[in-house]
Amino acid sequence: MTNPAERLVDLLDLEQIEVNIFRGASPQESLQRVFGGQVAGQALVAAGRTTESDRPVHSLHAYFLRPGIPGVPIVYQVERVRDGRSFTTRRVTAVQQGKTIFNLTASFHHPEEGSIEHQLPSHHVPHPETLPKVADEIREHLGSLPESLERMARRQAFDIRYVNRLRWTPQELKDADPRSAVWMRAVGPLGDDPLVHTCALTYASDMTLLDAVRIPVEPLWGMRGFDMASLDHAMWFHRPFRADEWFLYDQESPIAHGGRGLARGRIYDLEGRMLVSVVQEGLFRPYPSPQARPSAPAEPTPKS
Repeated sequence: MTNPAERLVDLLDLEQIEVNIFRGASPQESLQRVFGGQVAGQALVAAGRTTESDRPVHSLHAYFLRPGIPGVPIVYQVERVRDGRSFTTRRVTAVQQGKTIFNLTASFHHPEEGSIEHQLPSHHVPHPETLPKVADEIREHLGSLPESLERMARRQAFDIRYVNRLRWTPQELKDADPRSAVWMRAVGPLGDDPLVHTCALTYASDMTLLDAVRIPVEPLWGMRGFDMASLDHAMWFHRPFRADEWFLYDQESPIAHGGRGLARGRIYDLEGRMLVSVVQEGLFRPYPSPQARPSAPAEPTPKS
């Protein structure tokens, strides 16, 4: 069986079908919609393929416009907005079956030295190797996982470990702060292309960020009371990194109101250096009946 990390690298290896047009695979998954992190990662690959390699991406801003259909290829059309002396800007439109499902604007910056240097420190948390994998933590609580969830866990490209034990009961949820933190890394080597690592982390950044919105309301795994969908996604890349090495994803939700919840994330390496900042807003709608959809270990959040 192919290593899940190798499958992720293959997923991010787009086919170029014209000068500024690329095609990406969309695996046939059990999810109702294409995972948004996949679309964001592939769109960033398309943008990066049209820029010089000495200009890494420093920011992206994206909107999820329509749900993607699993199993149907996605075409990425790149507009070369600007090629300046220091910055390069690209706009990417993702199209599936003739409809725009996603758009992204990315900015690339030639690295330069600056006189300003500071960052918010990371919290003191346990080392990732001392924490259980999320699937093992769920098995411990449930006794075992249904075979469908076992298959999904085996296909997962990232090892995810929650800093705090998962909450399962109303008593544990009571007065919980809208915060979450996870250690993550790819389950295998991703090669040495910096763009692949940036796009792989972009993929991973969409997997757990909305946890912070849900924590005060319901267990992160088990039966869901809300249908969730990401509305937009923004990232700022501060330092080089490898997505196949441990990184801490510290997440918080400053507000949830009107059916939407805002989540912010800061990503650090093992040495406590801040690597990436992330902001996302999600749509939250209660299911019309008590029969909520079960969650899976580290299941990507479907998109609207």
